[in-house]
Amino acid sequence: MKQMWDLARLNYEPMQPADLVDVVALEESVYPHPWTAANFADSLSSQYEAWVLRDQNGDLLGYFLLMAIVDEAHLLNVAVSAEKQGQGLGRFLLNQAVACARGLGMESVLLEVRPSNTRALEIYERYGFKHIGRRKGYYPAANQQREDAIVMRFEV
Repeated sequence: MKQMWDLARLNYEPMQPADLVDVVALEESVYPHPWTAANFADSLSSQYEAWVLRDQNGDLLGYFLLMAIVDEAHLLNVAVSAEKQGQGLGRFLLNQAVACARGLGMESVLLEVRPSNTRALEIYERYGFKHIGRRKGYYPAANQQREDAIVMRFEV
């Protein structure tokens, strides 16, 4: 049976340097080519919008990082703990990222996603993100290969 979350009881707060151990552990558990602790630390020092979602016990459920550029926000990274996926937390984080972008006066949210990440693609498409392009060889892949990125945009 899937967990039903009382979102009002979860802790949604700005990511802090003290969160990075948990964030990197979650990142490494869900992505084949994860960001490093330095990538997250650089994002924090650049003052990007970075938020974490924790349950009542303090366990990390997910996070996102958003970079505002002129009138467009770039969703740099979003993840939900593997054992908590499919329970509405990804949609909650997308809602928060879009609200954050709107609050910053952005007109749209841009993201890249691997074509092989069909679950994420479906989530973004259902949310209303539209395919606007493709970046050739954007992501590292197995055996020193590269994978394209599908570029998607959501109008805020």
